[in-house]
Amino acid sequence: MVIALDSPQPVFAPPPPDSVPDGPDDQPRPGRPLDTVGSLGSSALVFGAAAWSHFYNGEEVLTSDVPLRTIRLALRYGIRAFDTSPYYGMSEIVLGTTLRALAPDFPRSSYKLMTKCGRYGSTNFDYSPATIRRSVERSLARLHTSYLDVVYLHDCEFVAPLVAPRAEGVHVRALGAEADVYGLRAGEEAVVRGTGDEAILDAVAELRKMQEEGIVKNVGISGLPLPTLLRLALLVLHTPPYKPLDAVLSYSQLNLQNASLLTFAPALRTRAKVAHVLTASPLNMGLLTSAIPPWHPAPPAMQDAAGAAVQRCTDFPGGLPAVAIGWAVRAAEKGEETMPTVVGLSRLEEVHQAVKTWREVKDEVSAEALDAAAKSAIAAFEEKNVKDWTWASGLS
Repeated sequence: MVIALDSPQPVFAPPPPDSVPDGPDDQPRPGRPLDTVGSLGSSALVFGAAAWSHFYNGEEVLTSDVPLRTIRLALRYGIRAFDTSPYYGMSEIVLGTTLRALAPDFPRSSYKLMTKCGRYGSTNFDYSPATIRRSVERSLARLHTSYLDVVYLHDCEFVAPLVAPRAEGVHVRALGAEADVYGLRAGEEAVVRGTGDEAILDAVAELRKMQEEGIVKNVGISGLPLPTLLRLALLVLHTPPYKPLDAVLSYSQLNLQNASLLTFAPALRTRAKVAHVLTASPLNMGLLTSAIPPWHPAPPAMQDAAGAAVQRCTDFPGGLPAVAIGWAVRAAEKGEETMPTVVGLSRLEEVHQAVKTWREVKDEVSAEALDAAAKSAIAAFEEKNVKDWTWASGLS
């Protein structure tokens, strides 16, 4: 349930840390410490706090000691960056209250907070400067902090006009033969293509004001369709004051089913001069698991392929999710700069598994087995002709 911007805020009261179990499962397992990557200073794995919402968990989990124990374990492992949003219901409230309870051991300076603004429901988007400011101020209060390390405009494809020959499908030709119809032709970077683009520029300008005030450290955009993210990043760069975006967050575009971000990331960095490119959802919003959420937008052929991929990875420890995270973490390290990977975590075992997989990738443990399992899973999507296929998202 998304909480309206002007409505009374729910109260979340985590149990005191000294009353919460702190047994062997709550301790990090020995091994390589997580890397800190990029000038943003994020840990290689970012805690995806959408888990603290009714999208992924019920009230019995959100009101239990599970959030505190899971967040505490992540911090102990060195996961020192958190991604959330007002759109994720209780997420900011649960995360912020829990981090405040853990402050004696993990002060605010020890981790990064990344949130979003502009989306407040399935169809409720408001990018007006006044609302953007109110949203950021509410996030500051919910997260019990005086500053935010990154603030993204959330799912900007629902505000920007669709500039593409098709809303769904494979979009890599936007960087070549189809650049014109995606609005990516050289020389047209500053073209404003409607009131939605104007709203995005106004919202970025307001975030820049808050950046000057010190309450927002980095300004970015997030969303699904990569051609839209690139077009908007170029538009911001080529519009006064000609400053590039600090960060772009892409989700569901660097995983076993869809690896399009590997093609678009160099353009975001070099052509749009984006300082930080982050990737989210290596499990493709739960598609690459044995229990696909009922609301998932993947078409039947893609869900069938995911089912086949699950069966093909049964012999790999941890199954398809472990293969998916391992492959995505390794892919995120390709190129000139490692992309931090946002992973949704809501259980102790998920934190242990994510760090274990990251360590095995870094230490090249079971590399051949991971390669073989990943190749087999990818083939399941190729056989259904849904490899690198993106569902429609945004304005039509």
